[in-house]
Amino acid sequence: MRLHVDQRRERVLELVRERGSLRVAELAAELGVSAVTLRRDVETLAAQGRVQRLHGAVVWPGDRATGPAAGAAPRQESLAGTVIGMIVPTTVNLFADIVRGAREAVGARGGRLVLGLSGYVDTEDSVQAEHLIAGGAQGLLVAPSWFVGVPRDGQEKGLMDCGVPTVLVERSAPPGNPAADLDRVRTDRAHGAALAVGHLAALGHHRITALLQEGPHAVQIGAGFQAAVRARGIEVDDSAPSVREHGDYDASVDHLVRAVRERGVTAALVHSDEDAIVLVPRLQAHGIRVPGDLALIAYEDKVAGLADVPLTAIAPPTRAVGELAANLLLRRLAEKTAGERPGPRQHIDLLPELRIRSSCGGQAPADGS
Repeated sequence: MRLHVDQRRERVLELVRERGSLRVAELAAELGVSAVTLRRDVETLAAQGRVQRLHGAVVWPGDRATGPAAGAAPRQESLAGTVIGMIVPTTVNLFADIVRGAREAVGARGGRLVLGLSGYVDTEDSVQAEHLIAGGAQGLLVAPSWFVGVPRDGQEKGLMDCGVPTVLVERSAPPGNPAADLDRVRTDRAHGAALAVGHLAALGHHRITALLQEGPHAVQIGAGFQAAVRARGIEVDDSAPSVREHGDYDASVDHLVRAVRERGVTAALVHSDEDAIVLVPRLQAHGIRVPGDLALIAYEDKVAGLADVPLTAIAPPTRAVGELAANLLLRRLAEKTAGERPGPRQHIDLLPELRIRSSCGGQAPADGS
């Protein structure tokens, strides 16, 4: 049922009051309206002093909420001068937005974010942590250089022994590993793969493959892909998902050409979108047209919309990951400063979204989104 504007705004107030803070995109989806419409509602409510706006989120004003929402930020007055250390493997691709989201969240509460880089060298995580803490960092946001996405051979020990509150970012530890006791915020990449499979199935594709980039996210994406195709009864290419090194384009093209010509594959999920952009003209040089012969969905959506054939893509909520991770860490620090008993540890998984463009057939939306 479509709500009248006043009813919709009252519903916005109810949801924000219940949860403490919500992103505008989440509210729009829940209420079934466009983000533009929802932003107008929020601007009106903010002008009336009934909610606060903060970097794409809507926050309940003051301290009237009965408890913190997941990842909600603590009171501003307790955070002035707070120094947060953040360790990431790189500042390019998805981590650029994650760092930006964390920096904005910390800065909005009067704190300062200090960055350390590990360069995907696992031993560097503890070195950077020691350096940041020695320089005054009171808590850490860490995307460890766990190449398979989870710790191996005691890689988590330095983080567990660092002595300050720590939140994992875009990483997780399996049950039983000591690092599983840490707070974490990550993208549910398995869900993203399932979104891709569902879209391809809805378009009528019955035999699909996956080509994944070797690294921390391949396991999650591969698991989501396999679970989704099993659930839908879709035939999977015998070698899917295929995991390859970034830049191994000849082998990747060979895999996809053989899949189409020899095994009847009509659709593929490719991680990452940079790899997908490289592969499309190479496939066309072999007579494989995208989307005519092969529908293609990219994973990441950093540059997918800029491809010659704009790529349908799975888009992780990267900035929100950084923002929520920072807010969760700030709450831990506020609890510690106030001498409060810490709340339950949180494992927060954010869902990516599917952005439909031309690479699965049809036309891209008029606004190019």
